Parts: sequence; structure tokens; C-alpha cells
Amino acid sequence: MRVASSKAMEILLYLKDFVKPGRKTIDLETVCEERIRKTGNIKAAFKGYNGFPYCLCISVNDEVVHGMPSERQLKENDIVSIDFGLLYEGYYGDVAMTYAVGGISKAARKLLEVTEKALYQGISEAREGNRLHDISHAIQDFVEAEKFSVVREFVGHGIGRSLHEEPQLPNYGTKGTGLRIKPGMVFAIEPMVNMGNSEVYIKENGWTAATKDGSLSAHFEHTVAVTGNGPEILSKV
Repeated sequence: MRVASSKAMEILLYLKDFVKPGRKTIDLETVCEERIRKTGNIKAAFKGYNGFPYCLCISVNDEVVHGMPSERQLKENDIVSIDFGLLYEGYYGDVAMTYAVGGISKAARKLLEVTEKALYQGISEAREGNRLHDISHAIQDFVEAEKFSVVREFVGHGIGRSLHEEPQLPNYGTKGTGLRIKPGMVFAIEPMVNMGNSEVYIKENGWTAATKDGSLSAHFEHTVAVTGNGPEILSKV
């Protein structure tokens, strides 16, 4: 899982150089596929998963998750969330980052910073003896203190031999509730944060979720193992 997760993050960071004004989102998919072929012995986790046709989920601006690569051109001031997973020798890794396209507004920059910091707030609670929703509460509390909202329809999850495993890990919750966290558990922790309210809808393609009020949304994700010495980010590079 360390290999699957770290390789996924390496590719995601590699893609950052291709996130530029004028670039089509389908170009990022092509670059990703080439990188996977060159890396070898790994497989894209999302392509074919429940019929999803791409390696990458690329969500732009008000799109929250499950955006599809297309002929859409990125523009100055856009933000683009890229969600990506890999399979290596039967085990999965799952990561996400949100990138700025050129210069972005101060408010959008803050959204990205708060969402990424919220991820690490959640990770810090992935400790032996804590409860699952301690992670959820830490994310929600941090995000709402900054006057943003957490998406409720989509959640983090367990991960291992399957891409999505129990338990579901919401980005909101009551501290001290949920299952007891034990060493050996692995979670995909992934706050999805909106600049406006938390409500989302599904677009006509049946996959892409977007904010109902049209506000910007950001998404960051690491695959994290619980150890006797605290959380270990498997998707670090």
C-alpha cells in the first residue's frame, strides 16, 4: 500500500506542471496514462471502476468530485481538483490535490489552504484508541471555524484490497463516536470543502458532483495507516 499510495502521489505531483491556462483536461488524462506505462507494474484504480471511463477524476471550480476529463480548457483563475488512485500487487492507494490555474483570488487561495490544513487536522486524529468520528470532527471544526462548509454526500473510506472499504469516514461528526481506531486500519481521508454552503447535485453525466450554489470547491486526500506510533501517511513522497 505504501508503493501504491506513494506512486499515486508522485504522478499527481508530476501532473501539476501540466495544469496551465489553455490546457485541456483530457490532456492531463493522456499524460497520466503515459506516466503509468513508464512506471510499470501499476494499474489505474478508477478506470473501469463501476463503469468510470478514465484514470483521473478532474473537477474544475464548482465541481466537487468525479469530474470527467474532457475538451474543456483550463483558464486563468480556475482551480482544478485531481483525484487519482493506483493498484499495486492487489492493494490500493488513493490521493487528491487541488491546484491553482495561474493566479487565483485571495478567497480561492484561502479555500485551498484551509482544505489542505483540514486534511492534516483529520490525519492527526487517526490514532490508536481514538474514535472514527474524532477524525470527522477535527475536519469539520477546522473548516467551519474558517467560514467554509464540508460536503456531506461524499466521504472518506477504508481502503486496502478494495478501493472503497468500510468504514465510511464522513468529514463531519461528533467527537467520541464511531468505531474504535486500531493499528492496522488504513483510511483514505479526504475533506471536500465548499466556499459556499454544503449542498451538491449530480450533473447530467451521472458522475460529476457540483455545488448547488455554484461556489468553488476544493479536495485534498491522503491514504493513511494507523500504527502503534501514530498515523503514517502512506501517500507521502
